[in-house]
Amino acid sequence: MIKHQTYVDVILPVPIPGSFTYRVPEAIAKDIQPGMRVVVQFGKRKYYAAIVENIHTDKPEYHEIKEIEAILDKGALVNSRQFKMWKWISDYYMCTPGDVMKAALPSGFKLESQTRVISNKDFSDDKILRGEEELLVNILRSRNILSIKEVNSLVKKDNALFVIRSLLAKKAIFVEEKLIERYIPKTENYVRIPDELLDEKKLNKIFDSLEKAPKQLELLMAYLDITGVLTDKKSGEISKKELLQKTGAAAHALTSMVKKGIFLLYPMEIGRLEDTSVEISGIKELSLLQQNKYLQTREYFKDRDVVLLHGITSSGKTEIYIHLINDYIREGKQVLYLLPEIALTTQIINRLKKAFGSRVGVYHSKFNDSERVEIWNNILKKDEHSYQVILGVRSSVFLPFDDLGLVIVDEEHENTYKQFDPAPRYHARDTAIILAGIHGAKTLLGTATPSIETYYNASNSKYGLVNLSSRYKEIMLPEIRVVNTRELYRKKQMVSHFSPQLVENIKNALNNNEQVILFQNRRGFSPYLECSLCGWVPKCRHCDVSLTYHKKINRLVCHYCGYSVGIPKVCDECGNTSLLTKGFGTEKIEDEIKILFPDSRVVRMDMDSTRSRRSYNKIITEFESGNIDILVGTQMISKGLDFDNVSLVGIMNADNMLNYPDFRAYERSFQLMSQVSGRAGRKNKRGLVVIQTSDPEHPVIKAVTDNDYERMYKMQLKERKEYLYPPFSRLLKMSLKHKDRDLLDKGSEKFAMRLRQYFGARVMGPQYPVISRIQNYYVKNIIIKIERERSFLKAKAKLTDIIASFKEAGKNRSIQIITDVDPM
Repeated sequence: MIKHQTYVDVILPVPIPGSFTYRVPEAIAKDIQPGMRVVVQFGKRKYYAAIVENIHTDKPEYHEIKEIEAILDKGALVNSRQFKMWKWISDYYMCTPGDVMKAALPSGFKLESQTRVISNKDFSDDKILRGEEELLVNILRSRNILSIKEVNSLVKKDNALFVIRSLLAKKAIFVEEKLIERYIPKTENYVRIPDELLDEKKLNKIFDSLEKAPKQLELLMAYLDITGVLTDKKSGEISKKELLQKTGAAAHALTSMVKKGIFLLYPMEIGRLEDTSVEISGIKELSLLQQNKYLQTREYFKDRDVVLLHGITSSGKTEIYIHLINDYIREGKQVLYLLPEIALTTQIINRLKKAFGSRVGVYHSKFNDSERVEIWNNILKKDEHSYQVILGVRSSVFLPFDDLGLVIVDEEHENTYKQFDPAPRYHARDTAIILAGIHGAKTLLGTATPSIETYYNASNSKYGLVNLSSRYKEIMLPEIRVVNTRELYRKKQMVSHFSPQLVENIKNALNNNEQVILFQNRRGFSPYLECSLCGWVPKCRHCDVSLTYHKKINRLVCHYCGYSVGIPKVCDECGNTSLLTKGFGTEKIEDEIKILFPDSRVVRMDMDSTRSRRSYNKIITEFESGNIDILVGTQMISKGLDFDNVSLVGIMNADNMLNYPDFRAYERSFQLMSQVSGRAGRKNKRGLVVIQTSDPEHPVIKAVTDNDYERMYKMQLKERKEYLYPPFSRLLKMSLKHKDRDLLDKGSEKFAMRLRQYFGARVMGPQYPVISRIQNYYVKNIIIKIERERSFLKAKAKLTDIIASFKEAGKNRSIQIITDVDPM
């Protein structure tokens, strides 16, 4: 019988196209299966955890085939449906399988190697060593092993590789690769009595032997009583911590009993995930209107894979979601519920757990690496403790679902569903639709303000369309008042950044024990400082952007690269000491509202105030409980949050959204203002929204005031058709980057010329974006518009060829080209 050599194609977490073939040692060939992690050597001495994609017996044509070093798992971590989705993401978004793997797997699974420097004990020729070499060798003689990071620190260099190379050549040191496993299961010590001692005669002998050790006897009796191991025939297993807490016994008494063999002490793996269980109260009945829309959605699902639920704010979309989730759970299916922001999970998780209890899990980036591994494993094991419903943000699409029945994409219009950096630059909404298709599942898109592309697909019957145009219990939409700040500034009637109308309405709300939300889509205290004489503005050293003043930390901060600097005392240009803050962000609004209403309880909710994992939950819970009077925030407060006592919403500056140079600016402005307006007056009475703007006649402001999505949609559709923007085209955006501006200018022009040879007038640019330098790299953008009737696949294939031929030329190789498919 001829034995065939087994080979595997693996995906490595490296940005190199394609998979890589390795030989499987005969000893482990029978154990290996697709989806497992294996350790492989890649390059000279670097080891990685790779994912097995395919097993075969076809020997590759190239000469040297390395063997896999080891299998890391007992079963597959990645299933065949996930591999299909990974391939689609890689192909559609023009990235490598390694990019997708890095995004998909929790970091705890990404075992990588760490280079260690080891002393050569046989080396004695110190005379040939120089300076840092001698220092490093002497330290190694006392410590034996150092990591590269430790070596860099000791020789005071960011990269000490030249010292290491020199010592290697002189044979004074060795280097080795040590594999680092990031995920370590959390364990706790457990106690039980050995089975063979659970006998009346043997127990009586133990009781007699412990007569002179009353504390140990007392502990044993308490253990038997607490665990019920004799009466209830239970396992008797209890954690050491719990046993000592419940009995009040000393640890040394337990240790002595373990030594005597009376107790067994052993580690047991426990979960890191918090038990946030709430009392199950069941599923609420739907109103007649909600029931009608629920049934309409079910009917659409018979012949449509995607349905848009277009429901105005506070119309009760979430209750319809819950009833649909219940349907699929009863069928034994899994459900993925996507949200655009972590902040939203706080409220929604409680509603889902009240309906479905422990069958609901949460997955987002605020969990640490080990917690994300445990959620992954929970879904993978498919037992009675596995989650059937996952509530999460965009990365949840990568979880190892085995039998999805329904995917819900709530607030589907949000641009936070798009991954910007690094690759893969995927859109979670579009990926979720593909994921559902792979599983034969249905997708429900829900929002009060659909994206233009989604509404276009629904209007043209590609998607089912369900309209929910009345608020729950017929509560009225908020009254919207528009305030002309240009006139008020001219008449000097503004109170700092507050109109008299807004101040008066805040006062009324607080007097009525009602809550207020103030929305400003810019964080920080002030967008920039400016010299009162010459107009000089402090800018980031690494980016072409003004530094934002943050009063709390008293520093100027770049929101693009994180660079920060202290507040300058004088102007760099003219030496003037008068530097004024210009514009305003959430921090300044928070500061000023406390001055205007000193007795009110004010909290800010933005990226700066919600960096910790529990900060979202704390702020939202405090606001729900009435412990906060005024909530100041950026767009994260606009998305689907449900507060009973908010009577007033103030939109501080509508202009900075409307005037952004992007073809989606009007659409996004309408969405943001409509969404944040929907937080007012949701249950008890009609709310009020005050929009401050210098252009009250703007068509988008008018559409928001009249709650007229259709008007905004038709206006935008007309413009996009005329200028060939989505949904009438698909966009490919290339960002070219280099530290040398002249080289970038010349290279980008050559690249654009090559593109035009094939794509013609569809090519726009190259142009510098609003922020033309980030982290010392100059950026120029080129956009290609591909008509819907043209082959997008062929266009991307041609673009790949053009990029490859362009990079072959000498100086062009150093220009980074980042491709973004369907940019937002």
